[in-house]
Amino acid sequence: MSLVEEPSPLAPLRSRDYRRLFVAISLGTMAGRALAVVLGYEVFALTGSTLALGGMGLAAAVPAIFGALYGGHIADRYLRRSILQVTFGILCLCAIALTLSKAFYTGGGELWIFYAAVFVAAGAKGFLDPAATGLEAQVVPHEQLVSTAVLTATCWLIGATVGPLLGGASFAWMGPVGSYAMIAALCAGACLAVTRIGPVPVQHAPVDQSAWSSIVDGVSYVAGRQVLWASMALDLFAVLFGGTIAMLPAFAGEVLHVGPLGLGALNAAPTIGALAAMLWSTHAPPIRHAGRNLLTTVAGFGAAMIIFAISESFTLSIAALFFSGIFDGFSEVIRRSMLRLLSPDRLRGRIASVNMLFVGTSNELGALESGLAAAMFGLVRSVWLGGAAALCIVAVTAIAAPRLRRLQLDPPRRSRRLRKQISEQEQTVKKNQTLQRFA
Repeated sequence: MSLVEEPSPLAPLRSRDYRRLFVAISLGTMAGRALAVVLGYEVFALTGSTLALGGMGLAAAVPAIFGALYGGHIADRYLRRSILQVTFGILCLCAIALTLSKAFYTGGGELWIFYAAVFVAAGAKGFLDPAATGLEAQVVPHEQLVSTAVLTATCWLIGATVGPLLGGASFAWMGPVGSYAMIAALCAGACLAVTRIGPVPVQHAPVDQSAWSSIVDGVSYVAGRQVLWASMALDLFAVLFGGTIAMLPAFAGEVLHVGPLGLGALNAAPTIGALAAMLWSTHAPPIRHAGRNLLTTVAGFGAAMIIFAISESFTLSIAALFFSGIFDGFSEVIRRSMLRLLSPDRLRGRIASVNMLFVGTSNELGALESGLAAAMFGLVRSVWLGGAAALCIVAVTAIAAPRLRRLQLDPPRRSRRLRKQISEQEQTVKKNQTLQRFA
C-alpha cells in the first residue's frame, strides 16, 4: 500500500542544487552583514552622527525601492542561476573597490565612497533576492517547500550571525583593508557555489508582455490576497518604526561604551536568537495557527525593542536583542512559508520582489527613520517609542485583516488527511478487484 510520506525537515538537503544554493546564500549573507557592520562603524567614526547612519539607510532604500519590482520581472524571465552569478559578481567587485580605495585613496571625504558602496550593494540585492527565492522553489519538490523555507531562513541566519562577528573581528584585527578583502572573498565563494548549480529554466512569459504589464501582474496578485499584503505591511511598519540595527554603532559608543567587538556582538545577538528559532522550527514549524502566531511574534519583537532602549547594561541589551531575534525568527518562518505555498511558480519572482519592496526596504527606510528620530527625540527615546509603535501596529493589523488573523498553514495535517483518503481509495479498489475475481 503506497502512502504519502511526510517530508523530513532536512529532505531539501538531499538535492545537490539546493545544497549549493544553501552555501551561496550563507556566504552572500555573511558578506552583506559584515559589510554593513564595517561601513556602519567607519561612517560613525568619521562623522559621529546618527543622521549619517540614517543616510546609509536612504542610500540603500533608493535602489531597493526602484529596482525590486523590476528585479522580480527579470527573475521570472531569465535563468535565475545566471542572475545570481551576476549579482554576486557585482558585490564582489564592490568589495574589491572598497579594498583598493582604503589602501590607496588618501584624498579625504570618504563618506561618499561608503554611500556609493551601499547604493551599489542594495541595487544588486534588488535582483538577487527574487531570483534566489524563485530558484529555491525550482530545485525542490512542492511538498518540501515549508521545510525549504525553514532551511533557507536558517542558512540566511547562519550568515547573518557569523557575518557581523566576522566584520567586527576583522576590523579590530586587520583594519578596513583586510575586512573588505575578506568580504570580497566571501562574495567570490558565493558566486562559485551558484555556478555549480544546474540551469533550471523558468516558465516562458508571454512574448508580447511589457515589463510594466509583467510587474503589474505580480502586484495585482498580492493586492488581491489579504493574507499576503497584510503580512507584508505588518512587517514593513513594525521594522520601520521598531528596528534599531542602524543605531547600534551609536548605542555601542554612547550608551554601552563598547568597541568594534562589542558592536559585532550586538549585531549578532538578534540573528543568534533567530537561528535558535529556526532550529526549533525544523521540528515544529509555527504554522498551524500561522496568522495568530505572526501577530504574537511581532508584538514580542516590539516589547524586546522597548527593553533594549531603556537598558544601560551590555548583558541586558544583548539579551533583549537575542529575544527580539527569536520573535523575528518565528515571524520569518511563517512569512516565508506563506510566500512559497501561496505563490504560483510563473509569478514567484515578482511576488518575491513585492515582498522585498515591503520587507526588504523596511530595513533601509527603518535606518533612515531611526536616524531622523534619534536626531529629533534623542537616541534612547526614539527606540522605545518605535517599540511602542510596533505594538500599536500589531493591534491595528489584527483588527483590519481578519483573514490573516485566522490563517492556518498546516501541511502535516493535510498530509494525514490525504493519506487517509488514499488508504480508503486503495481499500475500495482491492475490494472491487476481489469481488470481480469471485464474480
